[in-house]
Amino acid sequence: MADHTPPLESGQLLSPELPILASPPPPAMVNGEGPQQVILVQVNPGEAFTIRREDGQFQCITGPAQVPMMSPNGSVPPIYVPPGYVSQIIEENGVRRVLVLPQQPEFHPGGHSPLHHPPPPPHAHLPAFIPHPAMMPPPPHLYTGMAGGVGDMSSQYISQYHPAHIYSEQGKMNPAVSGLHCYIIYLDDRTSKTHERLQKKLKERQAGGGGQVKDSPPPSPQKTCNSPLTADIHNGIGGKGSETGKGKNGESGGKEVSDIQARGAVVSWSAPNRPEGENGSMENDCSPPENLSFEVSISVSGKDGKYQSMYCGGEPSATLEDLRPATDYHVRVQAMCNCLQGSPSEAVSFTTLSCEPDPPNPPRKASGTKNTLVLQWKAPCDNGSKIQNYILQWDEGKGTGTYEQCYYGPQKQYRVTKLSPASRYSFRLAAKNDIGVSEFSEVVDLFTSCSVPLPPFPPELEMTGVTWLCLKWQRPTSSPKEDDIYYILEMEEEGSGYGFQPSYDGDELTCTVRNLHRSTKYKFRVAAYNSEGKSNPSQVVEFITNPDRPSCPCRPVIRGRVLPNSFKMAWGELSLTSLSWGPVYSGPAMEHVCEGLKPGCSYQTRVYCMSEGGQSPLSETLQVQTPAVPPGPCQPPRLVGKPKAREVQLRWGPPQVDGGSPVSCYCVEVSGPQSEESREVYQGPELDCSVGGLMPGKTYSFRLKAANKAGFGPLSERCEVTTGPGAPEQCKSPSTTCKSPSCVVVSWEAPPCNGAPVTEFRLEWGAAEGCMQTCYTGSGLSHEVKGLLPATNYFCRVQAVNVAGVGLFSEAVLCQTPCSVPAAVSNIYVLKESELNSRPPPVYSPSTCLGICWDPPCDHGSEITSYLIDLGERQPVVVGPVTKHIIQHLQPDTSYRSVIRIQALNSLGAGPFSHTFKLKTKPLPPQPPRLECTAFSHQTLRLKWGDGPAKAVTSDALQYQLQMGDKSGRFISLYKGPCHTHKVQRLNESTSYTFRIQAFNEAGEGPFSNVYTFTTPRSPPAPVKAPKVERVDDNSCEVTWEALPPMKGDPVIYTLQCMMGNSEFKQVLAYKGAATSFHVQNLQSSSDYRFRVCAIRQCQDAPELSGPYSPTVTLSPQRNDVALSGSAAGSGSRTGIESNRARQSLTDEQCAFLLLMVFAVIAILIAFVIQYFVIK
Repeated sequence: MADHTPPLESGQLLSPELPILASPPPPAMVNGEGPQQVILVQVNPGEAFTIRREDGQFQCITGPAQVPMMSPNGSVPPIYVPPGYVSQIIEENGVRRVLVLPQQPEFHPGGHSPLHHPPPPPHAHLPAFIPHPAMMPPPPHLYTGMAGGVGDMSSQYISQYHPAHIYSEQGKMNPAVSGLHCYIIYLDDRTSKTHERLQKKLKERQAGGGGQVKDSPPPSPQKTCNSPLTADIHNGIGGKGSETGKGKNGESGGKEVSDIQARGAVVSWSAPNRPEGENGSMENDCSPPENLSFEVSISVSGKDGKYQSMYCGGEPSATLEDLRPATDYHVRVQAMCNCLQGSPSEAVSFTTLSCEPDPPNPPRKASGTKNTLVLQWKAPCDNGSKIQNYILQWDEGKGTGTYEQCYYGPQKQYRVTKLSPASRYSFRLAAKNDIGVSEFSEVVDLFTSCSVPLPPFPPELEMTGVTWLCLKWQRPTSSPKEDDIYYILEMEEEGSGYGFQPSYDGDELTCTVRNLHRSTKYKFRVAAYNSEGKSNPSQVVEFITNPDRPSCPCRPVIRGRVLPNSFKMAWGELSLTSLSWGPVYSGPAMEHVCEGLKPGCSYQTRVYCMSEGGQSPLSETLQVQTPAVPPGPCQPPRLVGKPKAREVQLRWGPPQVDGGSPVSCYCVEVSGPQSEESREVYQGPELDCSVGGLMPGKTYSFRLKAANKAGFGPLSERCEVTTGPGAPEQCKSPSTTCKSPSCVVVSWEAPPCNGAPVTEFRLEWGAAEGCMQTCYTGSGLSHEVKGLLPATNYFCRVQAVNVAGVGLFSEAVLCQTPCSVPAAVSNIYVLKESELNSRPPPVYSPSTCLGICWDPPCDHGSEITSYLIDLGERQPVVVGPVTKHIIQHLQPDTSYRSVIRIQALNSLGAGPFSHTFKLKTKPLPPQPPRLECTAFSHQTLRLKWGDGPAKAVTSDALQYQLQMGDKSGRFISLYKGPCHTHKVQRLNESTSYTFRIQAFNEAGEGPFSNVYTFTTPRSPPAPVKAPKVERVDDNSCEVTWEALPPMKGDPVIYTLQCMMGNSEFKQVLAYKGAATSFHVQNLQSSSDYRFRVCAIRQCQDAPELSGPYSPTVTLSPQRNDVALSGSAAGSGSRTGIESNRARQSLTDEQCAFLLLMVFAVIAILIAFVIQYFVIK
């Protein structure tokens, strides 16, 4: 329970006859130094709430109103209630609610008589809660229970209050609250929003309705949880909502809802007052104008929902009827004068009372026998109170209209037993809840089953068909109409031997038996049965089905061979058509010859027959195709255009008779002028063709014939065509004669001229067969070709020309010129240094040797046997058929020009010398420098060579290569560049390493130096972490430190040093050993001491190596301070003891983590700057 604060003062006492629950308000405000919680005070209409302001004046606030109060210390004020009531604080989801409840063991939401008490005097300590006018939220939604008397309440309404922490307190008899329904501590804004959202969803669901589950009772019109209701309950029979005030701009004044019933209520109101005058005074005349009328409208979907007009008139009250029980309504009034409408008044909410359920539907028969009936029914609308029991009454089968109760209980079905067979019983149903009993449903008559029925009369024939019979029969006369009787129709086919078989089973009195045979006798009988048994069958009757028309005949067939103009058909009456159906024969014959047909046409035939039963269906269609004949003769082909020397263009038309099949091909034949034999020159579907391969100036005969799928027709008449003159014939192959390696004579013969003399010849010459060029044009029969290459293949061909055109070229002739001496060497190159030493030893030095290579020249048909290299003053050098040679014993750094040339030789002699070219030898490579070790450690060696600077630019001509030997004796390159120093890292301690160096420049790589050996020293121990110092007493302490592992078998000892004050370090008690802790004694309690530790490596064959000292740790003196508190507080004393802790340095992991966090922060800042200033 929160701290108690002075109670609020009021001018009138609240009558808390019902528990009131307010909706969650906004969250708590924070003002000043601490949180201030806002509390809403709800003032009902007609009540007053008195507060005391900061200036000491009292202010009376009349309802309806909400007064926001702020609690400075966040506590809940005590609630003082009249006798017989108790206040309870419910804490749920962070929200505390104060409920004023009757002091009784159970919570009943029924109506109670209001209690009236005189207003108490103002309280003196009211300023503990400060009014906050700026925070005036709308009135909270209140919740009250169902009115209608004190009684049991269904669990579905009690479940609105969830289990919560409840704190009860019963105040003194101090009526200090008037119009105050509850206090709500504003704790969480999310709770308020969640409550409002649930309120909205529940209202929408109630207004829109929902689907009703099958076989479930209709939904009871329940109130919305925490629904708005500002009405008080009076006399335990209904609610009353009222609103008083002055009307503005035609708004109605006070409203009151009284006499609230389950399906009606009375609404009364006062006429709106006139507006204030110009001087600000209120007129006293409140009588409404003569033409003033009022409109009353209600809403079932909330205060802001859709309103429906229920009354319109001039009376200041109205009776609302046809309302739904246990439903929340909002009512408002609107004044109207002539054509002017005033503003609607504030909506007043009320809830109709619960009542008895609606009349249920009559029960229905689920099943039954001749002695029992099983009844079922559905639940009606409960009208706000859960249905507890159902009342089922019956007339016991007497039919007198007097009903007795046969069932009373909550079930929705009941079995009535011990009934008489084939009897009628009347039933009716009523529902009961806590309010009362509903009206009875309509009376329903139900029948029990009877005994086995008598045999029915024989079935009668109603209609007949070829494959079906329609029968009917009558119900047995002895069976009552209420009895459910079913029938079995049995049938026997004559001659089947299977006896009677059931063909129908049902409650109908007619049946159509299908799938029967035509013109067949059938026997029938019928039997009746019910739930008690089956009767004997009726007498047997016989019925015959109608005869059927003849069946469809088979498809007609062909007799004999189908001729182009006729064919023979077999079977029945015949219909024959080519384009449309039409009869061609009718008679008793079984075959018919169809004549006068066209070749190559398609005919369809079908047959049907007739008898006494009617005409049969048509048979399947037979497709008959008469064979086609070859087409008739064509007209002779005609010449198109002027005839050419070797080609003519012909054209023709289709034949007049196609033979019953479209022409698919044409054939053209030609015969020569001196031969009667014909040859085919074209065959295809086109109506024109080009005939080639003819002789110029000759006469040819052409004939044409057409063909279809039956074959070729006769040839047409001849067509004579004479070709024109043509170009000369193809020349024979020319002959060639070689006069020298560079000269050839070509000769040829004249070809046939084809009617026109040859005017010239054209000779083509070339080194390749596909790229020859014209070298001669004239009338001669020979030509001399000069300027050729020795031992080379050439091609030539000749062509004749006359006035008609150009003849074809002769076949190409190959001509090869004789061999000759080689050509001159044209391209000479100098070998690179890598190519110079690519051969196996000996190794050639570029300073005294020059390597040359050249491209082999053309050998002119004879293989090159050797090369002659002329060196000027030196003896010429003869080499074999190679393209490389190394000239040795030259002077270093010397230029050779205009003295070196090369000549190629073959079996026919020596070719010309090449041009002279320039060569120069390189200088001698440098010697290796001396290698020295200038600095060393247990892991590194710094080497130096030469006299130059430590760092050199890459443009230096002289560079160096440093190599180090590995365990296998091989040397690995460590450095290559112009620098004179190099630091070798990642070495092992106390290990010897071998090195060698080499100098090189553009002249080449010099020799390697002698092998140098350098040894790394031993490594000292690692630094020890800061020791830990713990004080044992005033004059001694314990110093400990971490141990280091042995180093390659060498033990490690430690040295501890101590310093007092600012003096120099000295060894404490000359301690030096392998222990990791030491007890220091004889310390002065008032002095500061500092300690540090050093590790020492004890080498076996070398002096000791000391490592660096650890960080210094300080041991401060121990101090005691005693402080006494002031005399006002008492004589208590407090002693502070400060412990001295050793100052420790950060570990490696902590340092790495700290650096990582710093880098991460810097990276985030840089990314933010780039995002904000660069990207945006």
